[in-house]
Amino acid sequence: MKTKFFLGLIFLFFLPIFFAFTLGQIPEAPASSPTLENTGVSLRQLAEQRGIQIGAAVNTYPLKSDRTYQQLLAREFNVVVPENAMKFELVHPQQDRFNFQEMDEIIAFAETHQMEFRHHPLVWDEQLPAWLVRGDFSRAELMDILKKHIQTIVKRYRGKVKTIDVVNEGVARDGTLRDTLWLRGIGPEYIDLSFIWAHEADPEAKLFFNEFSAEEMGAKSNAVYDLVQGLQQRGVPIHGVGLQMHKALNNQPKIEEIAQNVARLGELGLEVQITEMDIAIPEVAGADFSQQLQEQAKIYGDSVKMCVAAKNCTAIIFWGFSDRYTWMTSLIGQGGNPLIFDKFFRPKPAYTAVKEALKQ
Repeated sequence: MKTKFFLGLIFLFFLPIFFAFTLGQIPEAPASSPTLENTGVSLRQLAEQRGIQIGAAVNTYPLKSDRTYQQLLAREFNVVVPENAMKFELVHPQQDRFNFQEMDEIIAFAETHQMEFRHHPLVWDEQLPAWLVRGDFSRAELMDILKKHIQTIVKRYRGKVKTIDVVNEGVARDGTLRDTLWLRGIGPEYIDLSFIWAHEADPEAKLFFNEFSAEEMGAKSNAVYDLVQGLQQRGVPIHGVGLQMHKALNNQPKIEEIAQNVARLGELGLEVQITEMDIAIPEVAGADFSQQLQEQAKIYGDSVKMCVAAKNCTAIIFWGFSDRYTWMTSLIGQGGNPLIFDKFFRPKPAYTAVKEALKQ
């Protein structure tokens, strides 16, 4: 009996560790504890000298447990974005209950280190809780749910948050509105209403529409342009567009087209921010990894130069900052080495390229 009892305790002890590894949250431990390299002037200092924000999405696991991660984040960046803590299923797990613990922890870190916290996202069609997806709600009920969700979050952090991604990924690749729970249940006006409700809750916050694969000229970026221009014409409060820029060596950004897109959004009086940038390195047999790192660095450098040169490009935010913690590992099973620091927190050529771009 005692043997079964102790075996049970051992199982309970290792179970969460097993799941953490399965989800890719705990990377392979380094041979020795990483020590931050002295990189001289930080990205944060250079960006602030130019009047540009530079930020990173943060994972709450290392933010609470990894001292090197904390130090590097505070040293190099002046904006933090919750990678998952603000997703609907985490912050609003039950219809009558919100959970702000992880968001509060990230905001506390940001305040301690004089960093800005960016809301991301208020409205999205992914990572929704079962009670919402499976619920048989009327249009009026769904509108009440969405309004309560938006205004409860925004009011709680009013005065602490300056920028909000209100609607995330609302446009399909062909330029039509993306088929979402919100579109089906409320109609296309859910976008207008989301911005209006967010503005009511905090009239001082800057409100952004955030989209993927809309960086370059084409059907999707044209649709985003038309959408935000329509919001303006209807008097809906909107201040900017977020361009995500999840790219790869085999899917490189067309910098000239992105610059053209940023410029035309600027003509509408809108800010543009690069909001989720990472550049994946695909696994190719026989590839020269050092050459791939240089190629990755050039993409990072050219992208930052483009933003620096555009008067209305006001922030560059990476989707993480160390290959040790990247969504690519946890969601698609491959690391991709997409970020500017490696898994041991050592600066990669991409880091140097970003720094040089900020100096120009």
